[in-house]
Amino acid sequence: MASRHLSRSIAMQSLFEWDFYGQESDSIDKIVDQNLKEFGSGLENHEFVWQLVSSVIDHLDQIDKIIVESAPEWPLEQITMVDRNVLRIGLSELLYSKKDEVPPKVAINEAIELAKSFGGESSGRFVNGVLGTVYKEIEKIEKEEIDKHKDTVRTELLSGGVVYRQYEGAFQIALLKDAFDRWTLPKGHTETDETAEQTALREIEEELGLKNLKIIKKLGEREYIAHEPEKGVVKRKVMDFLFEALPENELKVENSSGIKEVQWFNLDEISGLKQYQQVKPIIKDVIIFLKQA
Repeated sequence: MASRHLSRSIAMQSLFEWDFYGQESDSIDKIVDQNLKEFGSGLENHEFVWQLVSSVIDHLDQIDKIIVESAPEWPLEQITMVDRNVLRIGLSELLYSKKDEVPPKVAINEAIELAKSFGGESSGRFVNGVLGTVYKEIEKIEKEEIDKHKDTVRTELLSGGVVYRQYEGAFQIALLKDAFDRWTLPKGHTETDETAEQTALREIEEELGLKNLKIIKKLGEREYIAHEPEKGVVKRKVMDFLFEALPENELKVENSSGIKEVQWFNLDEISGLKQYQQVKPIIKDVIIFLKQA
């Protein structure tokens, strides 16, 4: 079982038990500790479990109000305890998580899977209906806010890129697998007094473990609008570069819960990988460039 899915399962079981025993405020820590010992032996990091449970409890009144408003035919106390707490976790992730860490569709799909695993025959459909209704409303509000402030939003600068090497007569590209099992490129925020190239090199070293790279060219700039609970609406500009690594350079995954794996791929292997839509054209252009080299 993937670590984040297991973490959500433990969080749900803990909140279920806490709810069953009357939501006693001093019991939740003991419940989570016990469930981590019993079910969390496969987890390297327990932080995500605590994060989920704390977020639900900290925002419980707001979350329960949204459940009542989104499922008016079902009074809160009549919703099964499993469905109720799955919804709480799903809404917590939808409303209070950073979207680049937990995309809305991931939060909804994970909640549906929890409902199917722990709930009744109709639990998956019920959770999907409630969270889908909330997500549509969030999208509507965010679009209105983005349209209203798009000319005045704060801009964040990021930089990253594509790294390739020539190994045993073939070109290979380095990719990392993130927490959502998608293969993507290293990138990060530009720090004070740091050029875009320096940011890209720093991020590549931190996320792929690669040094002594040769910059080949600038690939271009992409931008997108994001909305985060803590920051509000932000515009992100990402500068991408192409780098060449030495043939003997091996990848090393950083000690991060956000990166599962790093790997060199031959060019013909990449099209079959699960990737983000924003990243696909960048990698495609690099593949064309390398094939013409």
